[in-house]
Amino acid sequence: MMDVAKLAQVSPSTVSLYLRKPAAVSPAAGQEIARAISTLGYVPNLVAGGLAAASSKVVSIIVPSIRNAFFAETVSTLQAELAAEGLQVILGHSEYGEDQEEALVRTALSWAPAAVVLTGLSHSTGTRKLLQASGVPVIEMWEIGGKPIDMAVGFSHPQVGASAARHLLSKEGRSIAFLGARMQEDHRAAKRASGFAEEAKRAAEHVTCEIINHPGAATVEAGSLLLSRALQQIPDLDGIACSNDLIALGALFECQRRGIDVPDRIAVVGFGDLDFSASCIPSLTTIRPSGDLIGKEVARLILAGIHGEHPTGASRIIDTGHVLVERRST
Repeated sequence: MMDVAKLAQVSPSTVSLYLRKPAAVSPAAGQEIARAISTLGYVPNLVAGGLAAASSKVVSIIVPSIRNAFFAETVSTLQAELAAEGLQVILGHSEYGEDQEEALVRTALSWAPAAVVLTGLSHSTGTRKLLQASGVPVIEMWEIGGKPIDMAVGFSHPQVGASAARHLLSKEGRSIAFLGARMQEDHRAAKRASGFAEEAKRAAEHVTCEIINHPGAATVEAGSLLLSRALQQIPDLDGIACSNDLIALGALFECQRRGIDVPDRIAVVGFGDLDFSASCIPSLTTIRPSGDLIGKEVARLILAGIHGEHPTGASRIIDTGHVLVERRST
């Protein structure tokens, strides 16, 4: 740090301030410090000398899968918002395993993070105890509707499932199914399936409704397999909702292979509004969860806490809602 200060012609305390909060240093001084850091190849050690500095620099984010485009959008937005305040992100993925998530939380807390961000409200007892005892701000994202550890940003998954069912029923669907994958581990997808079935049961008489689960990952191939199973179980199937857009795409492909017209014979609803959803053939009716808005709201709560404005009461729960985007598949 002394070498950086000497080369940038500023005091060591100014370098320290820049490393903790770049915006607090004048633009001219910041440019010189950044140039000196680049020239010298300086890498600050957040842990050396105690963890107080680390607690102001690191945010731990744990998602179920880094392969999932939904979470990628949220993490990208969140990282950009935090970087503007000089905060760094440590990303971990649990592969939908509560034990793995607990191990990641233990590691994260060893860094004395400024905040811990988890996905969903379902966690092991050990994870809850660790975080409740830590005193670290905790934000659970992508889900509301239960009792959060501290704060939550997201939407109701049963309501998403209900929206999909209502839409299919409005298209005169009477033999409908929810196609999902890994729902024994993906609790949020299971809640969407439950909301779908409850809405179908409540909304109309003489409606056949099935929930069909694939034990593996939610892929295009799984969608094809799930549609085949659905047709075996419900020969007069006329509407499906899928746990994500990849499964829906696989179902569309399987319909094309079998010569099944979409939407005249079977209407299809996805979840996620991924990049291909508007351009596949037919374009996919889907439910948009606003992953970028979730990232912005999580960042806002983290920064409020850092600035001594920790939310209380109802302001601890942020409902980002969902939007059904109707296209040609229904």
